[in-house]
Amino acid sequence: MGGLFTKSKKQSRVTEQDKAVLQLKQQRDRLKQYQKRIELSLENDRQLAKKCLAQGRKERAKLLLRKKKYQETMLANTDKQLENLEKMAADIEFAQVEMQVLDGLKQGNAALKKMHEILDINEIEKIMDETRDGIEKQQEIDAILSDALTQQDEDDVLAELEALEAEEDAKITDSLPEVPSDKLPEVEEVAGDVEEESAKANVSKVKEKPAKVLVEA
Repeated sequence: MGGLFTKSKKQSRVTEQDKAVLQLKQQRDRLKQYQKRIELSLENDRQLAKKCLAQGRKERAKLLLRKKKYQETMLANTDKQLENLEKMAADIEFAQVEMQVLDGLKQGNAALKKMHEILDINEIEKIMDETRDGIEKQQEIDAILSDALTQQDEDDVLAELEALEAEEDAKITDSLPEVPSDKLPEVEEVAGDVEEESAKANVSKVKEKPAKVLVEA
């Protein structure tokens, strides 16, 4: 039962190199904060020295300027330390990249080695020889068959091929719909007939009109 309540421990992916880079970056951040404090202190000491001179306290102003000068030296040293920390962190990170590349090459070489074990050179040569033998044998068979047929046989083969093509063309022609053979009326003739009938109807109407007038009189 106790095993049910135990937590499985997962293997951490954080390496010693990662921890070292993290510590270097933390130290870099501390140095930057320290530099900001020194810069503020330098400006304050400078302003205090000016006030002391204005008040006639020359020795006090001189002491403040000495302190300022010492802090400026410390600030220059921190710049060098920051440069070293950043360079070391970059070197470690680049070394990690190189290790990953080497690990990839190692895995690739192992995969190639396994493939080379599967693809035996002797086996490949055997397969290639068998392939060449098969091709040569087929070529010999083709040569024998071509020599066995006479010119008359070749003519018969061509004639049979043309007959088969004709049968296929006939099947395609039979499957197509028939085209109607009736002649369609011409458009001009139909239009002329319509105009002629219309003219006759108008003439008959004109003749009938005077007759109606005489009857009414």
